[in-house]
Amino acid sequence: MTRSDGRRPEAPRPSRVELNPAPYAEGSCLIETGSTRILCAASVEEELPAWRAGGTRGWVTAEYSMLPRATHTRRRRERGSLGGRTQEIQRLIGRSLRGVMDLEALGPRTIIVDCDVIQADGGTRTAAITGGWIALSLACRGLLEEGIIERQAVREQVAAISAGIVDGVPLLDLNYEEDSRAEIDLNVVGTGEGAFVEIQGTAEGRPFSRTQLDDLLGLATEGIDTLLMAQRHALEVEGG
Repeated sequence: MTRSDGRRPEAPRPSRVELNPAPYAEGSCLIETGSTRILCAASVEEELPAWRAGGTRGWVTAEYSMLPRATHTRRRRERGSLGGRTQEIQRLIGRSLRGVMDLEALGPRTIIVDCDVIQADGGTRTAAITGGWIALSLACRGLLEEGIIERQAVREQVAAISAGIVDGVPLLDLNYEEDSRAEIDLNVVGTGEGAFVEIQGTAEGRPFSRTQLDDLLGLATEGIDTLLMAQRHALEVEGG
């Protein structure tokens, strides 16, 4: 099968990370995966949400939004109540980031990771998780260097990627055109230790088999390994 961008079925899209594009944030990055571009910014607040008031464990949450012309046609801004898709995505990002945090080490403070989609070509939720982790790590590194926390609050890496079956062929890292006609679509969130935080899978039309699921998880695991390497490289460069 020839993909529209010339990739092999098992190849992820090229990725690029720019650190600290939002200098006022405690940690930020601009992540690009293919034509998808997302600005991720982590903000530290020296307080807990009201429902955790008085506790000693910190909290990490995320917000997700898409600029009106991130897509081929203009999307209305979400004002007031958020749409169901937006809520589901930002909850996924928050769960994924909290899954690799030591909230006791973070102490009684909150980190909010804002993920704003500048350009969308599929895989926005997965790219937001991968870039959100980098922004979160930079923020926690700063807290440690300033002596605000006593030990590193980020326990391990987390990254995410999509996989799916299109025209009967298993593909890694779907772009929008592929995702829109996928027979099976999977979003996989994995850690640096090889564990999974979350797996979202959907069949369009016919149910999928355990063999198909295993094939897609194998593709996704390899893709996540590539992203974990990119994360490490970006932070090593930033750290000198």
